[in-house]
Amino acid sequence: MIGNQAQKLEELISSSAQKRSKKTRFIAITSGKGGVGKSTISSNLAYVLSQSGLNVGIFDADIGLANLDVMFNVKIKKNILHVLKGEASVSDILIPITRNLILIPGESGDEILKYSDKALFERFMQEAEVLDKLDVMIIDTGAGIGEHIQMFLDAADDVIVVTVPDPAAITDAYATIKTIATSRNDISLIMNQVKSEKEAVAVYEKIKKVALANIGDKLNLKLIGKINSDVKVSSSVKQRALFALEHQGSSVHKDIVDIANAINKNLERDVLVTSSESGLSGLFRRLIKHF
Repeated sequence: MIGNQAQKLEELISSSAQKRSKKTRFIAITSGKGGVGKSTISSNLAYVLSQSGLNVGIFDADIGLANLDVMFNVKIKKNILHVLKGEASVSDILIPITRNLILIPGESGDEILKYSDKALFERFMQEAEVLDKLDVMIIDTGAGIGEHIQMFLDAADDVIVVTVPDPAAITDAYATIKTIATSRNDISLIMNQVKSEKEAVAVYEKIKKVALANIGDKLNLKLIGKINSDVKVSSSVKQRALFALEHQGSSVHKDIVDIANAINKNLERDVLVTSSESGLSGLFRRLIKHF
């Protein structure tokens, strides 16, 4: 039954594909365990990318612990599930954060199949075209290696794992990398809450050494950046503010800008994304393939 539904939706999505003016890069940010600052990094990274002139969407896919509304200090009344139920339009749920940054309140991917009425899904795909001009969509996934998390990771162009220099967090990060490596070779790592660049590189090298020994030398695990341990970050979170906005010019602001610059370089040499996979509708085209 589920297979038939997925096939119907995939046919529907294929039939509604149109040429897009932009190509959206889907970047999933995940972690092995909670509490390592994944959503803090996702929200601040999305903001910094938007300030560089890119059109950015950030999709809250952290099922059960969705908290990007807290990060951006906004109120969410309805999410993407309300759209699929026909209780809201896509435009109704979008929350503008800045001129180039839009928050998309999310819901579990497997809920899509429960609302697979053809007319309803056609309307959803048509409405989702309001986001087709996005350059980047950050997907803030849940922590761990659950099935619905894996679905978002498989749908992304790039996967970034966030961890901290704590033995338990490092173990969980390695387990996550090992799982992700079953479907892709390129994985990026962000070291959060480190004392220095030296510590970030040292922990990265440890993880990489174990990963290459156990996963294989095809794995391309890159350290895309680090965020220093700084009270400015935790105080900004408590105040429901972005540290990249509140503490411009600080070392942590420089750290997140460096990560954004690394991502920008990837965008410039992007050859993975086709123009028919833009915005929110593009993400759903990819998700459907994994049902």
